[in-house]
Amino acid sequence: MSATVDPADFRLTIAPMMDWTDRHCRYFHRLLSPHARLYTEMVTSAALVRGGQLRLLEHSQQEHPVALQLGGSEPAELAQAARLGAQAGYDEINLNVGCPSDRVQSGRFGACLMREPALVGECVQAMRAAVDLPVTVKCRIGVDDQDEYADLQRFTGMMVAAGVEVLVVHARKAWLQGLSPKENREIPPLDYQRVYRLKREFPQLVVVINGGITSVDAVQAHLAQVDGVMLGRAAYHDPYLLAQLEAALYGTPMPSREGVLAHLRPYVEAELKRGTALKHISRHLLGLYQGEPGARAFRRVLSEGAHLAGAGWSLLERAASGRRDAA
Repeated sequence: MSATVDPADFRLTIAPMMDWTDRHCRYFHRLLSPHARLYTEMVTSAALVRGGQLRLLEHSQQEHPVALQLGGSEPAELAQAARLGAQAGYDEINLNVGCPSDRVQSGRFGACLMREPALVGECVQAMRAAVDLPVTVKCRIGVDDQDEYADLQRFTGMMVAAGVEVLVVHARKAWLQGLSPKENREIPPLDYQRVYRLKREFPQLVVVINGGITSVDAVQAHLAQVDGVMLGRAAYHDPYLLAQLEAALYGTPMPSREGVLAHLRPYVEAELKRGTALKHISRHLLGLYQGEPGARAFRRVLSEGAHLAGAGWSLLERAASGRRDAA
């Protein structure tokens, strides 16, 4: 029942990042890149189905194409969560089989599921039967001592058999014991060649590579080997990179940073009227001038003022003008 995918839709994607890629962040990233595929923070199936936390599905129509990432390991529950995601209007349902945090392990989902590919296959099949959307999987190249290419090959074969058409692979393995989630993003070595080999051996599968990718040149080099690239921290800390990638990959004229802020104003003012505190939006903007003269002054004004009562659009204007003065 799941929809067939177009590999071109996955050329540029922005990773699901806990506590970062909320709806405000995604709206901002969409202004920088009209084509990038956006992902929510991971939402647990239990929170949606048992907890009734449907507010977690809130998003703006401007965010599309946008995918809902789910965490869980119970097929029927994931199927119901996928239905709720489809009803909320998401373009894709993605299953997290890559997060190494203790909280995720205790819930028997995330990276520990790489040890249970048959169960992941059951989850995928249940979700595919429930929704007419692409059901995709995000995984690691391995976990703990499960470190042979054959393990990843076997996992991928079972995903394809379950109907997965898109596999996002973080090109590091995960250590479930002894490393924090932050360390798991930095310490295990990157092995891009393993992901390239996967694409060669599963040519029918849309393979998206993730991990340590920080420049336009790197993205273009990866795209010569795989179908798509997923950026995480680089897109968050240096968001203007998304505008540069948009221009390089799609020929879209690059907006100025000031132009991006101007386009954000109606959204910010509408959210403030809804009762959203400015700090919840402005925290995602801190890296907009990364590497530019006056970037520190811009960050300082926002960081010091956004949490104050009554903070509004004028603070963003002051931050931008303070940057110009400091440049």
